[in-house]
Amino acid sequence: MRAETRHQLKQDAFSRVTFDAAEKTADWTVAHRTTLIVSAVAIAIVLAAAVGGWYYLSAQDEKASFDFSLAVRTLDTQLRPAGTPAQPDVPSFTSAKERAEAAQKNFQAIVDKYPHTRTADLAHYFLGVTAADLSDNATAERNFKQVASSGNREVAAVAKAALASLYAQTNRTKQAVALYQELINKPTASVSKVTAQLQLAEVYQNSNQPLEAKRIYEQVKKENPGAEAGQLATQKLTELK
Repeated sequence: MRAETRHQLKQDAFSRVTFDAAEKTADWTVAHRTTLIVSAVAIAIVLAAAVGGWYYLSAQDEKASFDFSLAVRTLDTQLRPAGTPAQPDVPSFTSAKERAEAAQKNFQAIVDKYPHTRTADLAHYFLGVTAADLSDNATAERNFKQVASSGNREVAAVAKAALASLYAQTNRTKQAVALYQELINKPTASVSKVTAQLQLAEVYQNSNQPLEAKRIYEQVKKENPGAEAGQLATQKLTELK
């Protein structure tokens, strides 16, 4: 298979799977109400794939890239209703848990086989995603931390956002706030300032700190007049009253 075809396969898989991955990573309440945050996560992964493509100079990187595209597709495989037999030549799983476990094995194989490739960073990120989906928070945290400290700035930012959301879910609000604040102060193409602001405001709102949430929503509204983010902030401010 030609390198260009492999690269396209990976980008196509990213564009479909990342939305689901974002939901599995953490309780992204804002993401479910607007495309703003979901789009940011999608951009992060697709951008990482595109940027990484320029560095696929070795056979090892090419193999890692192709294996990764297949692993990502596993996360997008359909689930069949209970009691329904599997169809020949049509991949399917009986549950989200079974699917996540299968994908997790594939991503781990990439990390083990190609540990020094850029693809390994992406595989680590999705190891965190699948671990979160399986309610294995300790493993999810470990993988998100590893990616967050990687040299790939765009993917690292997405991992930090996922880690912050995981902290918020597990009642570690202070740590979540610190990470979101870091993302606000140092935004990237993958996680913009407004994306981090909205997520941080959501954390404050969910942790019974309405004044802090209001402060951030007002800032978003002021800095993004007429934009979708500003409209969302206005809506959230109405809910806080």
